[in-house]
Amino acid sequence: MVNQNLTATEIGFTHEDFAALLDKYDYHFSPGDIVPGTVFSIEPRGALIDIGAKTAAYIPIQEMSINRVDAPEEVLQSNETREFFILTDENEDGQLTLSIRRIEYMRAWERVRQLQAEDATVRSGVFATNRGGALVRIEGLRGFIPGSHISTRKPKEDLVGEELPLKFLEVDEERNRLVLSHRRALVERKMNRLEVGEVVIGTVRGIKPYGAFIDIGGVSGLLHISEISHEHIDTPHSVFNVNDEVKVMIIDLDAERGRISLSTKQLEPEPGDMIKNRDLVYDKAEEMAAKYREQMLAKQQGITAVPTEAEEVVGAEEAVEAATEETPVEATTEVEAVEATTEETPVEVSAVTEEEIPATTDTEPAATVTEEEIPASVEQEG
Repeated sequence: MVNQNLTATEIGFTHEDFAALLDKYDYHFSPGDIVPGTVFSIEPRGALIDIGAKTAAYIPIQEMSINRVDAPEEVLQSNETREFFILTDENEDGQLTLSIRRIEYMRAWERVRQLQAEDATVRSGVFATNRGGALVRIEGLRGFIPGSHISTRKPKEDLVGEELPLKFLEVDEERNRLVLSHRRALVERKMNRLEVGEVVIGTVRGIKPYGAFIDIGGVSGLLHISEISHEHIDTPHSVFNVNDEVKVMIIDLDAERGRISLSTKQLEPEPGDMIKNRDLVYDKAEEMAAKYREQMLAKQQGITAVPTEAEEVVGAEEAVEAATEETPVEATTEVEAVEATTEETPVEVSAVTEEEIPATTDTEPAATVTEEEIPASVEQEG
């Protein structure tokens, strides 16, 4: 029979030895680790989680989700096992603080980077607006649409609650910048319905020294000065006025950059008709466009194309250039090139300045939003 009155000295195992043994088999936890844990107890504003440490870890309600949570039961259930992010070191009581929100946050950024790489179009409802633009949520992250990239006649305030198609302009986790464009999504959608060689009717919306901007069904295309006529033109103002209705042919579509290049030169039956007899050009537009498409097809198949009457007049060398030219002529000077880029492609990322992006694009969990930026009635953060 074992003597139950043996002393610690006789056993050779003290309380200190027992504590050391626990320490030996205790896991080492560090902030930033992702560990499995089981919900031990749910409290009004948080929950205790068993992750194998000597003391149950704690997750506050504001760290339970990337979205707003009013009660822990919306996210956690008793005895549920899932992954947790270790947010802080042990406090004076030896307790770690955990987060689910940080895991969702990291995975959300990974997902939006993937969507940007795929050049995907996403849809999201506007939950607030401010003086700079509109705020949306993508994969739980707060995104910003600059006012210049909102393509609607509605006042910004009326967009709250409306779902918009969006393209990614900037995805920068380090700087907490998620910038999107409604305009670019609409341009891409409309460009998908257009074809090179197609004749469309548009309206002159702007005239620059290097060409005219033509609105065709809600998207803007550039009719470069070199594509107005086979004859030399000093300035587009000598041919067009703002609000003129014109017939143009699409000669290039660049969906990635949101650019549409147009031509009336290719529609001229004879050189200079855009200057001398514009109505004739418009009457013969479909016929000349059909010849242009035949030439393009012949070029692709390696067959010598039959030149148009206009090309015969301007000479064989110019005819070959006119028949094979698929991309618009670049602006003639560096200054014009910069102007052409900024006017023609309002959806470029570079057009979004630091000043346009308010602090509300900061999607870091610890970020705060001022009352001036987001009305209290639509504030989403817990």
